[in-house]
Amino acid sequence: MKQLIKSLAVAAVALVSAVTAQVAHAEDVMDRILQRGELRVGVQTQGEPVSFVDKNGARTGLAIEIVQMMAADLNVKLVIQDYDWKGLIPALLADKFDILAADMTPTPQRTAQLLFSRPFFYQDTVAFVKKDSPYKTWQELNASGLNVGGVQGGTYITTIKDYLPQATVKEFASGPASAQAVSVGRIDGAISSAGNVAAYATSFDNLRMLEGNITREPLAFATRKDNIQLKFWMDNWIELKTADRKLDNLVDYWWTSMKWEKDHK
Repeated sequence: MKQLIKSLAVAAVALVSAVTAQVAHAEDVMDRILQRGELRVGVQTQGEPVSFVDKNGARTGLAIEIVQMMAADLNVKLVIQDYDWKGLIPALLADKFDILAADMTPTPQRTAQLLFSRPFFYQDTVAFVKKDSPYKTWQELNASGLNVGGVQGGTYITTIKDYLPQATVKEFASGPASAQAVSVGRIDGAISSAGNVAAYATSFDNLRMLEGNITREPLAFATRKDNIQLKFWMDNWIELKTADRKLDNLVDYWWTSMKWEKDHK
């Protein structure tokens, strides 16, 4: 019995030490951000209205304005790094930046690798086609012989496989690339968010959204698993900015309306 108690005591000490070390390391992440005076953020500047380069050559969009506000509240410089969608998570895991700021859904696979903030809003996933397409609802795309596109490495591909299993999946490097493929008739339709599709419809005047929402997904920012304090900070920040409606105003401007087009396109 004494040996068992001794073993349990040693195990408890080891566990406490491990947790303490992890928390200390996590706090060091915030310390390093403040000490270097920089918040490093990884984005995909290829998708209106989340993050893109506007008519003046400036990076902008919903995610960009959110992290600009975050950096201002920390009183540090914002350093933005651009990656293709598939490169975002590997770059974050390699410590290339502190926060991954994109329209990313915290799926079970992703949360096994990363820490996500609480959702900053929810998006409706929809399908879109050419205006002269015979289809009216997204369910009609679930047919053998039809090609449906989505962004590679994203939840849109999973959505096609889960909800349109009879269609053939076509993967693209970005949302605009899939929209262009629909516009020129290379594929029969594509999957994206309602906000993105509204933006694509202005860039390609021959596109239209099909009836019905396929899924509703939470969107959140991410950091590495050991950055516990940074995750808590993002959660608290989102809570505060939701309470004072500043976050709601950004989402309304960039996502639920097309007001941003007049200013940035």
